[in-house]
Amino acid sequence: MILGHSELKKLLKSINLVEGLSRRELEDPEGCVFDLRLDKVFQLEGKAFLGIEERQTPETIELASFDPVRNSIFIFKPDQYYLVKTVEKINLPGDIAAIFKPRSTTFRCGLVLRSGIANPGFSGPLFFGIKNEGEIPVEVEMGARFVSVMFLQVKGAPIHEYRGQWQGGRNHTEGREKQI
Repeated sequence: MILGHSELKKLLKSINLVEGLSRRELEDPEGCVFDLRLDKVFQLEGKAFLGIEERQTPETIELASFDPVRNSIFIFKPDQYYLVKTVEKINLPGDIAAIFKPRSTTFRCGLVLRSGIANPGFSGPLFFGIKNEGEIPVEVEMGARFVSVMFLQVKGAPIHEYRGQWQGGRNHTEGREKQI
């Protein structure tokens, strides 16, 4: 079941479900989602490995960061892939998962969001991939809304809550590591 804003507001107060929401999302949200904002943009560098027991993700180089005092723009270049982070952080209890979808203006500009699911028990900032699959550069103001999060109630307790190595919000591995 998708949680509506009346339930989400209760969870914001009782367990701090989403930290750092904008005033707009707190006071006048739309539909059944919260829109999340662009905080940081990273370039990937180095090498990557995905194995059965081990993995290594590329190092990241920060290209842009949101400053609420000073407006800044980042230009997503055509055919380039970036790792991005949200301003907001989530704190999921054991019976709620989160799914992420791009806002329609994101893909209408040619930006494709690569996202996943946040499992029950996950806590921390959110990272996604974005690629400009269009033919034109896309200017995005840092702090702009670009992704929506939808919360789902999980029926039946999970065997394990999220216990992965991304808990807390790191954005890359430090070399090769054993997967949990």
